[in-house]
Amino acid sequence: MTHPHRHRAARALVLTATLVSTTALAQADLQSGTLFSSGNVFEEKDGPSIYRNVCQGCHMPDAKGAVGAGRYPALAGNTNLASAVYPAIVVANGLRSMPPFAGMLDDEQIAAVVNYVRTHFGNAYTDSISAATVKTLHKPLPTAP
Repeated sequence: MTHPHRHRAARALVLTATLVSTTALAQADLQSGTLFSSGNVFEEKDGPSIYRNVCQGCHMPDAKGAVGAGRYPALAGNTNLASAVYPAIVVANGLRSMPPFAGMLDDEQIAAVVNYVRTHFGNAYTDSISAATVKTLHKPLPTAP
């Protein structure tokens, strides 16, 4: 059983990492009109924007991962991405130190970022996953007491 505060702390960590990773790009993004998310959900809709504003804070801009305060696996050339279902489950439900994003990204956003990562960074998987399939993969979100 997962401690209820763990998810809140993990979400806060992800939002903090996202803020830190996007701060360096803020000046250019403000000039280009790129949208920054607000609140507890991410507003980006396409795979590249979601990756840039959500994922690269941990997995790095080149998707080669990082080791430091934690271990962030490389997504570049990652054979675990061969099936679109696996990364969709991980993004939706979390895994180890990666928090679940199902409450912060909708099914279309999860499908978009999974499809993007699977076709970029040295990955060349040609099949894609749909939002309808993603919907069948994530666990229901816990309800507040």
